[in-house]
Amino acid sequence: MYPELSREEIKRYSRHLMIPDVGVEGQRKLKAASVLIVGSGGLGSPNALYLAAAGVGRIGVVDYDVVEASNLQRQVLHATDRIGQSKTGSARDRMMALNPHIEVTAYEEILSSENIERIAGEYDILIDGTDNFPTRYLLNDYGVLSGKPYIYGSIFRFEGQVSVFDARRGPCYRCLFPEPPPPGLVPGCAEGGVFGVLPGTIGTLQAAEAIKLILGIGQPLIGKLLLYDALDNTFQLIQLRKNPNCKICGPNPEVTHLIDYEAFCGTPAYRSEEEFAPWDIEPAAVARRLAQGDNIFLLDVREPVEQQVVQLPGATNIPYGQLSSRLTELPKDRDIIAFCRTGSRSAFAVRYLRGEGFNNAMNLRGGTNAWARQVDPGLLEY
Repeated sequence: MYPELSREEIKRYSRHLMIPDVGVEGQRKLKAASVLIVGSGGLGSPNALYLAAAGVGRIGVVDYDVVEASNLQRQVLHATDRIGQSKTGSARDRMMALNPHIEVTAYEEILSSENIERIAGEYDILIDGTDNFPTRYLLNDYGVLSGKPYIYGSIFRFEGQVSVFDARRGPCYRCLFPEPPPPGLVPGCAEGGVFGVLPGTIGTLQAAEAIKLILGIGQPLIGKLLLYDALDNTFQLIQLRKNPNCKICGPNPEVTHLIDYEAFCGTPAYRSEEEFAPWDIEPAAVARRLAQGDNIFLLDVREPVEQQVVQLPGATNIPYGQLSSRLTELPKDRDIIAFCRTGSRSAFAVRYLRGEGFNNAMNLRGGTNAWARQVDPGLLEY
């Protein structure tokens, strides 16, 4: 039933073979298994490395991005000489270098309702290495509809979460989070930052859950949510229950097929550099207006700590999370140019401000990083 191990594989996996719960039969199960890792960044890195090292026979890696210098603080799958290369190509090369006895397939594309069946249909287990809600709901719903377990992981600054959602044996992600949070309320790593070693901890726990599922050993995190705090080194295990009113895994499901998850979450899974919102404005255009003496109100929606890296002269700092309580500090008679590091948080801020009647609010496209490239090369990018 399961493929035989070669002489080289017997030697490579010898430490597994000595464990009664694994042994030769278990290692053959690993060789026959297939896992899809969505995202090859902070969480995807330890997942990819440890599942490859463990001998999982077929591993798929989905990612659309390229390796950047700012990734290397935590994304240990990649290296300095891979900057500018596709993450999936970098991941495949590293995994195959670690273990040439496995098969790795790279999917350099954005996972969506349109392509998930083509990509994920041939894999047994789905692992979430992303940091956006549209992809999480997509993976969950596909897992429920296809009967495949979805291993969830999430990180923010010093805290992380892990669970295994398998609607055949327990709750699904929608049971825990029936609705996504308001757009922009929960920042990702790029906006909020992350402790470099945290994804190593959470991603390794995800990989351990995948191996346990394949081997059929131990107690997987089905019906449980594991919370980790790196600052005080504590773990908390929360028991989860199926939601009888769940819209996809409940007795009377409303969601019976995959939907438009970006529309459902009110935010794109990925905003391309080419995308230009009606209220976006280029840094060079703002610089020209300032040079002409235009009375522009520069609104910095970053966290105060980020000002230690770079500041734009004359800007007022109101962090995105405080906007709703500080609207009286904003002018109604001046153009407001909101900015952050990359233009992501400030785009949400401008959408919110316009909804509150500040129709003069605009978003500095690309944030301070774009300002450094277009206007002032002396500023630091981060």
